[in-house]
Amino acid sequence: MNHILEQLVLAPVIIPLLGAGLCLAAGRSAAVQRIVSIVTLGLVVAAAGILLYRSDAYGPQTFNVGGWPAELGISLIADRFSSLMLIVSTIVTLCVLLYSIGQGVVEFGRQTPLSVFYPTFLVLSAGVSNAFLSADLFNLFVGFEILLASSYVLITLGGTNARVRSGTIYIIVSLISSVLFLISIGAVYAATGTVNFAQLASRFAELPTGISTVLQLLLLLTFAVKAAVFPLYAWLPDSYPTAPAPVTAVFAGLLTKVGIYAILRTQTLLFPGDNLRTLLLWASILTMVIGILGAVAQSDVKRVLSFTLVSHIGYMLFGIAVGTELGMTGAVFYIAHHITVQTTLFLVAGLIEYRAGTTNLDRLGGLARLAPILSIMFFVPAMNLAGIPPFSGFFGKLALMEAGIEDEAGLATLGVVAAIVTSLLTLYAIAKIWNRAFWQPKGEDSPDVSQVDTGSWTPAGSLHGARGVGTKTQRATAWTEEREEKRLPRGMAGPTLFLAFVTVALTVFAGPLMSYAQRAAVELVDRQPYIEAVLNR
Repeated sequence: MNHILEQLVLAPVIIPLLGAGLCLAAGRSAAVQRIVSIVTLGLVVAAAGILLYRSDAYGPQTFNVGGWPAELGISLIADRFSSLMLIVSTIVTLCVLLYSIGQGVVEFGRQTPLSVFYPTFLVLSAGVSNAFLSADLFNLFVGFEILLASSYVLITLGGTNARVRSGTIYIIVSLISSVLFLISIGAVYAATGTVNFAQLASRFAELPTGISTVLQLLLLLTFAVKAAVFPLYAWLPDSYPTAPAPVTAVFAGLLTKVGIYAILRTQTLLFPGDNLRTLLLWASILTMVIGILGAVAQSDVKRVLSFTLVSHIGYMLFGIAVGTELGMTGAVFYIAHHITVQTTLFLVAGLIEYRAGTTNLDRLGGLARLAPILSIMFFVPAMNLAGIPPFSGFFGKLALMEAGIEDEAGLATLGVVAAIVTSLLTLYAIAKIWNRAFWQPKGEDSPDVSQVDTGSWTPAGSLHGARGVGTKTQRATAWTEEREEKRLPRGMAGPTLFLAFVTVALTVFAGPLMSYAQRAAVELVDRQPYIEAVLNR
């Protein structure tokens, strides 16, 4: 029984890969692929839930692949922090999968081949899980490459010019960061003779300060690109908005958080001192402020959310930079909160695009009357993102600000001020979406006659899909009537509504979640439970 429980650490990685193989074997059978994908991610959620319980009750759970000792082979470890990231990410991934099934029928049609999406999506899940569970630098690199390789396919799904163009930017940046990661791994191995996290924790302390600092800078630079930290964030707002809604949602919720996870893991385990603390504080402050100023300047829902995603990475980085137990508690709590909230908002953005035909705020309006459920699904996570009491975002930000105030350093105090300003500007950016998309008069949403595409749009049910039926005025009127009659598909609305309820649950159970985050922070700062579990001492 104990042996089976030990192997459970491998389940979140191996089960999605097996599921991807079954999906490929199913070929063009979309129904089989859907069933296999749902069952696969359901099993992963169950495994993650068990790991969450066992890591909290019995300490870090480890598994040495192939039976090799950690010093020689590949080790996976689920401590409190990685287990929390695992359960949140798998729940979100399952919801996005269900959403994509609904959108696959709506957007692409029932006859479209689906042989690529489902296996690629499962491989992405395996890569994220592997990154969270890795106990050495090289396996962390493998996890990144698995999720990045699958993301290259997903971000260009559909093959439109905009998606290929933005996907090219994303791929180039990712490849550069991967090369930098390999250089970092080579430098670390040359200096220490190992890439195992537990061994590195002691060997970095024996290195000369200059060499240790250079290695720390290399790793920070690598992970900062992946986490979209200022000034290395410009690729994100140009890449995410053009991808399909479920792809954008899972990217926004998970990919940047894997980068933040790597920063937090390496900073606490390998570089526990105050070295480069000033650099991290400045990076967190500028990421918060520059990101939210970019959001305020946007007039498209997806781009606003993309810039808020960048901005709120700064909150997490601020907790890491402060480095105290309270700072780590706030960072752990905020990462879990932000994965759920940001994913929900991007799924809502996909529903807005489906319901109104656009996410451009200049062309939206009246959605509160036309789709009241959609307005609720947006309002709850949006207020949560802004940190309005009593939502969980408020508690996360409060813990981070309290940690900054307790620090008493001038730069930490400046970080608290930046966090407050960012929160207020987030509320402004969210209120702009709320007002213009949901409450401005519906008349402003009606298409101008000159804007109706006379060549490609025809009223629903027109004979044989005839083109150019009726005058421009008639076609514009029919376009408006058809848009008003459009209903949200249950396959897309259901998972989004569930995630909206999860964001509420984060508020209801904020106390237990904060207590768990505190225990995870204690484990991160202490380091010894992690080291002993990996080395089996």
